Amino acid sequence: MNKQPAIDYWLLGSVVGLIILGLMAIYSATNGSGDTSLFYRQFAWAIFGVFALMFVYYNDIHVIRDNAYIFYAIGVILLIAVLIFGRKIAGQTSWMKIGFFSFQPSEIAKMSIILALARYLSDDNTDIQSIPHLFTALAIALVPMTLIMLQPDMGTMLTIVPLITTMLIMAGFDIYILMLMGFPLLLMISGFFNIYLIFILAIILAIALFAKRQKLQLHQLFVLAPGVAAGLFMNRFAHEILKPHQIKRIQTFIDPMSDPQGAGYNALQAKIAISSGGFWGKGFLEGTQTQLRFIPAQWTDFIFCVIAEELGFIGAALLITLFMTVILRLIGTIFAITNKFVQLTLGGFVALMFVHVIINVGMTLGLIPVIGVPLPLVSYGGSSLVGNMMMIGLALNFFRNKRNLGYHSSVIVTRKKSAL
Repeated sequence: MNKQPAIDYWLLGSVVGLIILGLMAIYSATNGSGDTSLFYRQFAWAIFGVFALMFVYYNDIHVIRDNAYIFYAIGVILLIAVLIFGRKIAGQTSWMKIGFFSFQPSEIAKMSIILALARYLSDDNTDIQSIPHLFTALAIALVPMTLIMLQPDMGTMLTIVPLITTMLIMAGFDIYILMLMGFPLLLMISGFFNIYLIFILAIILAIALFAKRQKLQLHQLFVLAPGVAAGLFMNRFAHEILKPHQIKRIQTFIDPMSDPQGAGYNALQAKIAISSGGFWGKGFLEGTQTQLRFIPAQWTDFIFCVIAEELGFIGAALLITLFMTVILRLIGTIFAITNKFVQLTLGGFVALMFVHVIINVGMTLGLIPVIGVPLPLVSYGGSSLVGNMMMIGLALNFFRNKRNLGYHSSVIVTRKKSAL
């Protein structure tokens, strides 16, 4: 009988690879200015993150679960504190500074939401089909989301929505009900972009509802009609509802050339950097767009451009492969462990990381509007780096204790057989 390893080396190795690629990109992105202090700060955060990872890795899982609500309360308190005492940067009050130490409470809030929701939804007394229990679960997420929106940080708020949806589905909530709840919101948001998109999306969503129930029902019309009306309203009054910079982001997403020297500048330069990298790349520290600093925030939101330009398609493919490995290893652990708290926690983390990668890479490729979402474990930012490393430490902790958490090495095969 083969002894199971105590560490998921594929997961750990992929995380290390992502951090190394991130450090290389940050060094290159700041090298052109002659100021590499951001690299040394990120390196220091990475070392601190290792200790944070080890602390979580060796902690008792039951202690983590039992204190999930306390951690959640700390996250909410910090979000309130940042609105009162925080620093305003680029129109957002997202940062707190204590001495020489600066951090983003929203990064802590993401983890606290995942743990608190996992704790609540895994409780034996929680029936997610019950309206009061559903509202309680939604309230756990909506309180910090509202505080984040007040900063205002729409990018971070939007990344929390998929993790809530994922965890509710994993907890057993009816997907059809989520579709009825979420589709009107999608139609309303589509109104900010194009009036034709509203009707195209309404047809697609109507087909999705029909496919789910295999028949047309009156309540589907009562759900989609207000959504279309809300979309038309938003399309008509978007300029009165959104702030000028948000309108600019939408306009330049649709047509970057509408403001090539302003709001569309980042998106255009990002595409130039990625395409100029070719297959093999221009070489480390040799990227012209990177070294000449044509792309603002190229060590944070647009760090993918640095890697694609200097390491080419090979480097970008390696980056995506490492992310896929991390996500697939986490999903594998979800299927292999039957403990509900563990499954929900990992499910929330997978959804959060996946949406961050999709949005960040999509922004640089011009497929998604620029909303300021960093690339996990790669972009500059100590709060994000340490927070993600703590979640990885938690995943490694679950893997190490899998035999005490209902581990079944053949769980996937068994489920496939039972489905036949």
